[in-house]
Amino acid sequence: MRKFMLACTFATIAYNPTLAGTIDAVIDKSDQIMTVPVDGEIAYEWPVSTGKKSRWTPSGTFGVQSMDATHHSSKYNNAPMPWSIFFNGNIATHGTTKVELLGTMDSHGCVRLHPDNAKILFELVQAHGRGNTSILVQD
Repeated sequence: MRKFMLACTFATIAYNPTLAGTIDAVIDKSDQIMTVPVDGEIAYEWPVSTGKKSRWTPSGTFGVQSMDATHHSSKYNNAPMPWSIFFNGNIATHGTTKVELLGTMDSHGCVRLHPDNAKILFELVQAHGRGNTSILVQD
């Protein structure tokens, strides 16, 4: 029932952007989890992969700098980075093909998500607006 209510709420926001509120993507690096509250209510919780110890993911509160649904890495052999949301230079949340490693520190600094979840996050940010979105990365 909760999923149905969330889907109806999202459909309403996507149809009528004036109803859009705030969205946060809260990344807990110690637990490798992203929690996504929408208008203060937790809507999603997903496993992520943040940066390896040698390739840290920066901590802090960030806004959305840019978005690209079909991005490929210019640094790492044209690796696919679907549903990218850039928040700190070349650091982004994005989908990964390495879904078996979600829940572990494995990236070069980005926050990797299952591609389905990255798409949901991308569409939420589009619906709510980049200016109404915060990305909080915690140790």
